[in-house]
Amino acid sequence: MPTIKPVSDLRNYNEVLRECRDGEPVFLTKNGRGKYVLMDIQDYEKQQTIIELLSKLSEAETTIKNGEEWLTLNDLKNRLGV
Repeated sequence: MPTIKPVSDLRNYNEVLRECRDGEPVFLTKNGRGKYVLMDIQDYEKQQTIIELLSKLSEAETTIKNGEEWLTLNDLKNRLGV
């Protein structure tokens, strides 16, 4: 169950931040509507890494579907300057 709190609860921010450490984001509302999300920075960084990986996998799938050629190991090394 998501934790949803009004933004006014940030007056007691230590309690709100403690709830972020449980691995779940805290959703903050303003005027009764969802407005902000607070989350632990490690969870945020992990999420961003996953998004980047999924984006690269999607790009690779599109490349394969479009029939673009595979690179040989030597061509790949040359492109990467290895």
